[in-house]
Amino acid sequence: MVVRWAAGSGGGAVPTEDWLLRQLPQGMLAEDFFVRFVRLFQAEAETLLAHADSMPHLADPQLTPPEMLRWMAAWLGLPGLDESYPEHAQRRMLRTAAATLQWRGTKVGLTRLLELYSDGPVVVSEGGGVFTPGAAPEGPAWVVIDVGSTGPLEEADFVRLVLDELPAHVQAEVWVAGRRVWPPVVEAYVEGGRAS
Repeated sequence: MVVRWAAGSGGGAVPTEDWLLRQLPQGMLAEDFFVRFVRLFQAEAETLLAHADSMPHLADPQLTPPEMLRWMAAWLGLPGLDESYPEHAQRRMLRTAAATLQWRGTKVGLTRLLELYSDGPVVVSEGGGVFTPGAAPEGPAWVVIDVGSTGPLEEADFVRLVLDELPAHVQAEVWVAGRRVWPPVVEAYVEGGRAS
């Protein structure tokens, strides 16, 4: 940085970059202590101005600092944005969450969210819908989710993600690579053999 000096009143020299000092009466610039004191406030103000200049970029998933990604994800209600994920994956997850927020609680929203985490196709089958009075199916609401993998998540974390996204009254089945992982398969032993 090149600093140019201008003559201040009383023979003192003031750098031209000292925008805050240039706003003061010339008589105040003769006092060395006062000039150094005001420069402290100028340095702090420059930091605040730099933050203000970057403010529009803080809400942009492509430009925001990595520390802001998880905070923004939590603000949008996106569970499981782990700092151990690569930064590009965190940015992609945040972009997708923001774009699908309006679909949260629907088959479309659940499918997009799970595709994001599983990094592959997701098949969601469900028994919901809009029915005329008296035409709704009997029994509890249900959903079956079939994925090839759980991506970077452990199976238990993936199941928690699914259950967090579903309404509490919906019964869920989660299948990973053709194997049912939720609800857990409980094997019962019966006389003369095994039943599950």
